[in-house]
Amino acid sequence: MAVMPLFLLVAGSAAVAGLARRTPVPAPLMLVAAGLLASYIPGIPDYTLDPHVVLPLVLPPLLHTAALDSSYLDLRANLRPVALLSVGYVLFATVLVGYAAYLVIPGLPLPAALVLGAVVAPPDAVAATAIARRLGLPHRITTILQGESLVNDATAITAYKVALAAVIGVGATWTDGIKEFAIASLGGIGIGVVLMVPLHWLRVRLRESALLENTLSLLIPFVAYAAAEQFHASGVLAVVVVGLYLGHRAWQVDFETRLQEEAVWKVISFLLESAVFALIGLQLRVVVRGLGEFSTAQALWYAAVVFAVVVVSRFVWVFPATYLPRLLSARIRAREPDTNWTAPVIVGWAGMRGVVSLAVAFSIPIHMAGGPFPARNLVLFLTFTTVIATLVVQGLTLPALIRALRLPGRDAQAETLAEAQAQSEASRAAEERLDELLHDERNALPGPLTDRLRTVLERRRNSVWERLGAVNEATGESADATYRRLAREMIDAERRVLVRLRDDRKIDDEMMRTLLRRLDLEEATAYREGAS
Repeated sequence: MAVMPLFLLVAGSAAVAGLARRTPVPAPLMLVAAGLLASYIPGIPDYTLDPHVVLPLVLPPLLHTAALDSSYLDLRANLRPVALLSVGYVLFATVLVGYAAYLVIPGLPLPAALVLGAVVAPPDAVAATAIARRLGLPHRITTILQGESLVNDATAITAYKVALAAVIGVGATWTDGIKEFAIASLGGIGIGVVLMVPLHWLRVRLRESALLENTLSLLIPFVAYAAAEQFHASGVLAVVVVGLYLGHRAWQVDFETRLQEEAVWKVISFLLESAVFALIGLQLRVVVRGLGEFSTAQALWYAAVVFAVVVVSRFVWVFPATYLPRLLSARIRAREPDTNWTAPVIVGWAGMRGVVSLAVAFSIPIHMAGGPFPARNLVLFLTFTTVIATLVVQGLTLPALIRALRLPGRDAQAETLAEAQAQSEASRAAEERLDELLHDERNALPGPLTDRLRTVLERRRNSVWERLGAVNEATGESADATYRRLAREMIDAERRVLVRLRDDRKIDDEMMRTLLRRLDLEEATAYREGAS
């Protein structure tokens, strides 16, 4: 892709995503719609979704970011439902959608239909969890959806490779398919386990240089993906395993590295997610032009069937997967919380498809040894329409469905209380450590500095409790929120003075930047604690 079209894609998609944040419409939907409209503007170049770019260059950083933000402990606690969705459901949907397409589309071989099933089987890794977090879904549902999105791409890509081998005529038996799946999944996990410890060790040893640590952080997902793919294992699973481990151990990394890393990955994720959803919309002209021998009416009928089977298959899987294990196992009933019918309805409807499906579809070979791939252009069209339909129909209605079912949201009061208790325990440990250090004459400090250490500690301990206190009747703020707002106003006043002193040549730029950085860190702390 030329530089100017790439720049237009990134800049345009970022602008649309920024605009979407000011509207109730989810950003993925607005980006797809903008891409659809832009694809018909005269002079807009053809943006072809290259799987050799998307799979190895776009998918690893998106998965790595999601894994860093995920909780290893929460995923381990919900391993059964996550596995049933990310592995069981994807394989079930592959077979069901593939067989339905085989029955409906004349002349489509079953292996080629299973390729279509594998392509549209995995729900998107971004849209559902973004909506779940924004609407404050119960923590367990959000964890399950996030865990599913981390692993299901690996299952779908492996199933696609097995089905594609069957079309080509290589490894078409069930035994070969199971072997391929085992090698890919176990190999990907194994390579992730092998890489995660030395990569973390290297990050910790580089703690004196935040720039080097973050350079390494940018390379990690690509290294893990490439290493796994080199051994014909699942690069997706390798990236997820490494990301989960590094996120779980992130507290051992230098604070400056963590601050930079979070900011860097947020920017990268924002740009990549915006660009890939815009690319989905921009594919319309390319896909429609390639329909060939199929009429528009035929293609739309097939698209409606595939979309219906995709939606229904998820409900057919989710409800038994939710209730059967509890019915058959007393241990599961005792260990896991009770659930009513509303939770599986939400999980069942949160099945939007995304860019991975399109990237895999575009990787289908045009020609094989025995001739062209059967109905390749139709498979691309059906993938495209399934992605669009799920994003529009399910994505637009999911927030309304969540509100209509009135699921219990997160208990903000209980979470704040737990946070306050945790902070109190940590502050007690810090106070004991301070007293222990001050007994050593090497740590002697003037009285005002010692008092400052204790004051900062006391403020941190009390701030969470203050959020549980009364609300200011005039402003609607808690005492803690008012304190944070006033602190930020004071910092802003300091910042203006420092800039004026630099402009009057009373301090140089280097000194101003040093002082501003201290203020920036204080303001970041005030913002985070006030927003929490």
